[in-house]
Parts: sequence; C-alpha cells; structure tokens
Amino acid sequence: MVFAHDVELSLQAAVVLANSALEPETMTTRDELAAFFDEFAYTGRHDLDEAEQATVLALRGELRDLLTASRDDAVVLVNRMLAEERAVPRLERHDEFDWHVHAVDPDAPWAARIRVETAMSMIDVIRADEMSRLGVCADDDCDGVVLDLSRNRSRRFCSTACGNRNAVAAYRARQAAGDEALARVSPVG
Repeated sequence: MVFAHDVELSLQAAVVLANSALEPETMTTRDELAAFFDEFAYTGRHDLDEAEQATVLALRGELRDLLTASRDDAVVLVNRMLAEERAVPRLERHDEFDWHVHAVDPDAPWAARIRVETAMSMIDVIRADEMSRLGVCADDDCDGVVLDLSRNRSRRFCSTACGNRNAVAAYRARQAAGDEALARVSPVG
C-alpha cells in the first residue's frame, strides 16, 4: 500500500469519475452512479436524484485537472477546493474502516464530499512528492487518467483495454518486422 486505505480509495474513485467523461461516456444513469457510490464506500447523504447526478458529473473536469496538474498547480486547486467547501478535518471510524480523515459533514451534498475527499487525498500525494503516481494514459488514442499504485511504478495505461490494445499492436509490429526481415534473407522459391 502506497498511501493509507482511504487515500487510495478516494484517488481511485476520482480517477474513475474523471475517466467516466471519456468516450464512451459512463455513469450516465443513476444506477451507475449508485454502483459507484457503493463501490468506493462513500458514506453519508446520497439523494439519488437528477440534481445529485448533475452535480457529481459536473466534477469530472475539475477532478481531471487536479489529477493531471503539476505539483504546484495541484496545491492551488486543493486549497481552493477545501476553502470553497469549508473543510474541517476530523477523524472518523465507520463500517470496516478504522480511523481516517473526513473533512466535510456527512449530510453535505455528495459532490461536495467527493471534492473534499479527493482534495484531502491529494494532500498526501503532494506532501509525499508522489505526483508521478498520476498521469495520462500512454495509449496515443486515449486521454484517460492513470493512477499508479504499483510498487515498481509500472502502470502506464488507464485500463486493461488500453493496455491490451497496445500489447496487441506491439506484438503485430514485432511479427511484421520479423516477417519483413525473413523475406529479405529468404530466397523466393
């Protein structure tokens, strides 16, 4: 584990939400949003209405900007987000999670809680000088955000699909190069 469990979970959620704006767009239904809420163990108020969906989806650009910012730019964004939401850190323990930090009231709108939890997680990333754990997908045709929590910092693609597509392309390129080299040295019969 690179960061505390709540930090990793919040960063993963922010990446998924930011990437949901990419084609094909996801999280377009309230059922998808409800599954996202459950998957990333959010607690507190969850209205499950059109207004909540709109405000949560409106965060995607801001989260992408934060997750792909330089370290100094991320500091500006984090400070602004925390100030706008009037974040007040406090320790909480709930469900299967031991003590961790919450900085917004559980009755605050879900979008506010996402902003604050992401900003609070980015504090750990910034303080540890681990911004290299965040980046943009290495696939030339993808702009997805990548969160690399691997020990060897080897994650380059935002999804298995992008990784597989690039692996297949590299394999085909090697095969074509091998076939071409073989054709140059083999006599034509």
